[in-house]
Amino acid sequence: MHADIGNCAKPILDAMGMFVYVDDKQVERIVMQKFEPERPMEVRDEPTPLLATALGAQIPVVYIKIDAELRGE
Repeated sequence: MHADIGNCAKPILDAMGMFVYVDDKQVERIVMQKFEPERPMEVRDEPTPLLATALGAQIPVVYIKIDAELRGE
């Protein structure tokens, strides 16, 4: 994944606006991380099945989790 991670946020937010929220101004917090096969990632909690699949992929993956609960992560 050669793109700068900061440049990836806006198109993703725009696309999610069609399905998740009315306006991306509603988004108050974004945590982004690239998952690349050549850079193994260790996660703190037990990953969801979808995240586990993403972590095991042989291609770069963007994983998006939508959650209304903020836990100080």
